[in-house]
Amino acid sequence: MSEKIFITDNFLLHSEAAVQLYHDFAKHQPIFDYHCHLSPKDIAEDRQFENLAQIWLEGDHYKYRAMRANGVNEKFITGDASDYEKYMKWAETVPTTLRNPLYHWTHLELKNYFGITNLLNADSAESIYNQCAELLKKPEYSVRNILRKMNVKVVGTTDDPTDDLRYHKQLQEDQFEIKVLPSFRPDKATEIEKGKAFIDWIQKLEKTVNYTITDFSSLINALKERHTFFHEMGCRISDHGHNTFYGEKYTSTQINVILKRALKGEKISKLEINKYKSAVLYELALMNKSRSWAQQFHVGAIRNNNVKMLQTIGPDQGYDSIGDLNMAENMSKFFGKLSECDGLANTIVYNLNPRDSEMFAAMAANFNDGIVVGKMQYGAAWWFLDQKDGMEKQLNVLSNFGLLSKFVGMVTDSRSFLSFPRHEYFRRILCNVLGDEIEKGELPNDMKLIGNMVEDICYSNAKKYFNIEL
Repeated sequence: MSEKIFITDNFLLHSEAAVQLYHDFAKHQPIFDYHCHLSPKDIAEDRQFENLAQIWLEGDHYKYRAMRANGVNEKFITGDASDYEKYMKWAETVPTTLRNPLYHWTHLELKNYFGITNLLNADSAESIYNQCAELLKKPEYSVRNILRKMNVKVVGTTDDPTDDLRYHKQLQEDQFEIKVLPSFRPDKATEIEKGKAFIDWIQKLEKTVNYTITDFSSLINALKERHTFFHEMGCRISDHGHNTFYGEKYTSTQINVILKRALKGEKISKLEINKYKSAVLYELALMNKSRSWAQQFHVGAIRNNNVKMLQTIGPDQGYDSIGDLNMAENMSKFFGKLSECDGLANTIVYNLNPRDSEMFAAMAANFNDGIVVGKMQYGAAWWFLDQKDGMEKQLNVLSNFGLLSKFVGMVTDSRSFLSFPRHEYFRRILCNVLGDEIEKGELPNDMKLIGNMVEDICYSNAKKYFNIEL
């Protein structure tokens, strides 16, 4: 008897209405992936990956965490094991990820990219590896063709202000039809608490703008220059990742003193750190508004918790977690101050702690201006919440506190070129939630009305929200 296929056409769709919504309205919508961590270098050079380990495991801290939980030695995760050895350890781990979103994503990716419907495990691993390696050699599996295959229209990378954006320039010169646009990620300009690392970054910024940064005014001028450069290169979105919001009162004199002391390597107090961050983020937000950019705030992570592993293999290797700081008051102060001076740009907020979901959605809605449709967005389920339960809760919170119909939809937030089925995963969940309520009589059985909303959430709302010509 043949093995029953796991990922069917109606995967996650549990009603006739859900099936119709997905297949008639969601499935064929293009992808507007406005926030990810893909390498622009790989796209510009049209990289051809050699095997599944390279395209699947490089930098994927979701998989790293699962492998460690399964007792896999670090040698086979971030160490010097061969690609094949690392892949085999991942394949052995996959069956242990049942009910983790990785199990769904893994099999969606195998099916969508390679047409493989077998379950991945230790027994099937070698055959699947070899089959995919043969396919990856073909021209249609180059990075640019993978983006075409997934019907991607826009990719928003994440880029430091000191980046010269050479690969974005190359893509523009090549007239690549898919928009690959930089996003301005100036977090390092705010990280005054990091001492030498902060000073090193300031020196890097000085080399980029070709003048010395001696005070707060020259720092902001330098950031404005880079903001202008990014704008000229097509950037229309900034991104800010912090453990909380900052809304301390400060004076220009105070910030100047704090910055000058930090640049000398002197110790800065917690209150001074918060004042400095408040000042820099306020100025950055004004820049975003001045150029009609949208801005994103990914807030609530506590990073690099395992100090031993941080010292051994460095940051961003899967040792981050959910923070539990109180944020409402500073969030209110920060957006309130911007609103008072008409300096608040289109804004998307993402929380990491599920405890804060309702607060984030309610607080964001306080600052809609009645002019821009969906100006303040409660963003997609992010990171640890980026799974079936988290997506359903995000949709429900957004619906209860705002307008689901104006939601700008899902992002991959990923470093992997095999991650675009996360859009499909979200779309199936969206259609299933709506289809279930149609079946229950909680929504009207009007496929045109609800189908149009699905199309908007999957693509059209993002197309309208971001100031990007397609």
